[in-house]
Amino acid sequence: MALQDRNRVVVLEDRVENISGAEFPLSFDEQQVPFTLASFKETFDIKIIRVTPTDIEFDLIGIDASIANALRRILIAEIPTMAIEKVYMVNNTGIVQDEVLAHRLGLIPIKADPDEFQWKRADEQPTDQNTLVFRLDIACSRNPEAAADETDNRVKYINGSVYSGQLAWIPQGDQETRFAAEPIRPVHEDILVTKMRPGQQIVCEMHCVKGVGKDHAKFSPVSTASYRLLPEIQILEDITGEDADAFAACFAPGVIEVVEERGVRVARVANARKDTVSREVLRHKRFEGKVRLTRVRDHFIFNVESTGIVPPQKLVSQALDVLMEKCDIAKAALAQATSGGNSNEMDEE
Repeated sequence: MALQDRNRVVVLEDRVENISGAEFPLSFDEQQVPFTLASFKETFDIKIIRVTPTDIEFDLIGIDASIANALRRILIAEIPTMAIEKVYMVNNTGIVQDEVLAHRLGLIPIKADPDEFQWKRADEQPTDQNTLVFRLDIACSRNPEAAADETDNRVKYINGSVYSGQLAWIPQGDQETRFAAEPIRPVHEDILVTKMRPGQQIVCEMHCVKGVGKDHAKFSPVSTASYRLLPEIQILEDITGEDADAFAACFAPGVIEVVEERGVRVARVANARKDTVSREVLRHKRFEGKVRLTRVRDHFIFNVESTGIVPPQKLVSQALDVLMEKCDIAKAALAQATSGGNSNEMDEE
């Protein structure tokens, strides 16, 4: 394979070629491509494709897979949020056991800016600077206004279903003043916590602390954080007529379009990034030698879905800050090791 194809992953009918790089980045088939900051600045790029209150899609271009994966892992495991850590059960006569109920409560995302709170050590007492308090005090009873033959439990019972919106925030210290503009609450009010029947009751107090996803998944600020390589479709020979329609049908909608050129219907690539790389087209003999499927090795399509606690664009910015901090730590450790660490160890031996 030519050097210019070093950043292409080739998709064939029964296998994928050129899937792994050389022993270290920026080399190919024993041909070294020296790294320079100037060349990196020329090729590196970030393109924001779509931003919503909960999602962001962006392209990361011109980097190695190790960097892209590091960013993904940081998004999942190293961006702090506030989540329920302790559940003090006063009374629970429902069918869901205390441990299971506490686990379900812990997974409810809490709308609170983690930057406004301090980290709480295990041996430290809770304060208004490191802890949020919620309370749940609810009992189920029959609805006196429901008909005797009512079958809909939502009408038949009062508080037959317990939802996240029924968690009451209990401000501590000056929290009520600090968060007057945006009171602390669950991100979603319609998360089903448990169900009860008349005579059953739940009374508990919950303490939220600051944490990260590598300690427990409940602290992760993202629902999903994933990337895929940019698909590339090369049509090597014109595909016309009925074959053009059959060719387009082999791909996801919007990937291939059939246009008329000089009175002939011809297949053209419309939007390759929509391709799922199903390889359906490679199963048909009539398209053999007419199409080449590849993926661009250094072009990553990122999709990040926030849980709603932190805006997705802020999550990406925070993840980049953490990545830069890790690089600084690695540089300092490497400098120390190369300057005097090895000689000291040899002297001790």
